[in-house]
Amino acid sequence: MADEIKRRLGRVVDSGAFVLGSEVENFEREFAGYTNTRHAVCVNSGTSALHLALLAAGVERGDEIVVPAMTFIATAMAATYIGAEPVCVDVDRFCTMDSGALEKAITSKTKVIMPVHLYGQPADMDPITDVAEKHGIAVIEDAAQAHGAADNGRKCGSLGRVAAWSFYPGKNLGALGEGGAVTTDDDEIAEKCRILRDWGQRGKGNHVEKGFNYRMDAFQGAALGVKLEHIERWTNLRISAADYYREKLARLNGIETLPVRENARCVWHIFPIMVENRDEVAQYLRDAGIGVSVHYPCAVHLHPCYKDLGYKKGDFPNAEKIAENELSLPMFPGITREQIDTVVNALREAVK
Repeated sequence: MADEIKRRLGRVVDSGAFVLGSEVENFEREFAGYTNTRHAVCVNSGTSALHLALLAAGVERGDEIVVPAMTFIATAMAATYIGAEPVCVDVDRFCTMDSGALEKAITSKTKVIMPVHLYGQPADMDPITDVAEKHGIAVIEDAAQAHGAADNGRKCGSLGRVAAWSFYPGKNLGALGEGGAVTTDDDEIAEKCRILRDWGQRGKGNHVEKGFNYRMDAFQGAALGVKLEHIERWTNLRISAADYYREKLARLNGIETLPVRENARCVWHIFPIMVENRDEVAQYLRDAGIGVSVHYPCAVHLHPCYKDLGYKKGDFPNAEKIAENELSLPMFPGITREQIDTVVNALREAVK
């Protein structure tokens, strides 16, 4: 794979076309096919993709965007960029938006519901879509962690009006730097995203919108085109590793693994566990030479930057519990059973 990436990067250098161009166009076509959508519009980051998705869906200053209280901050920040207000709802036991709590978050100002397929787990899309259709609200998927995930056989990224993706290097499908994309079946949304990502231009020098410099560079398109050929193999390796983790961890008291929603394909961008005394357990594992992380140590509504929203501790207990107890164990396509055994054995000692 490395040799093929180098060959395609060399092709970019030889072409002299370093921004957008044929490599990005080719990847857009391939990624749209992979996600079972009509359009993919590549941009320079997942956050840019979220921003454009909201703008293309008609979000304006003063609108409300419903987001889960447990997600990476970019989900809410994209709404803030526009002057819209993120409205939080709690998450369910699958760590995705609690569809049962959604109805009471809807007001006359609600413009978009934005479920997040957190950790690679598809959100509960059918009831979310039902609420959205009842109120005439758009659904925008935050699919930044969900490359290849599916809900009842339907690919994430094709389940709402529009979806936003990240190709940050650590993602299941990662670029060589920053990158993102919007996927949609809506021709008008796709065209608006193409215009907005390139300074609002429709044709050279014809600025029909107040746009942005959100273009993907050709090197990222070239590398992603190669990596996309391997994503299904990598995903199956992640699923196999997660199955082995869950089998081994089921025997440990004090460890809770992420349940997978029925008829969902979770792609395990992150392998999270819930454990009390999380920070002490994490330090024990780090001292043993095991790399662990936390996703995410603060629920959205408790970040200092969002104190103006008026939420308080205790408003979204499930999200807050995840922030206090979640620990991300090593997960990557090449992880071996022996390595997983090492992690599990260290955990056994840590929680004694």
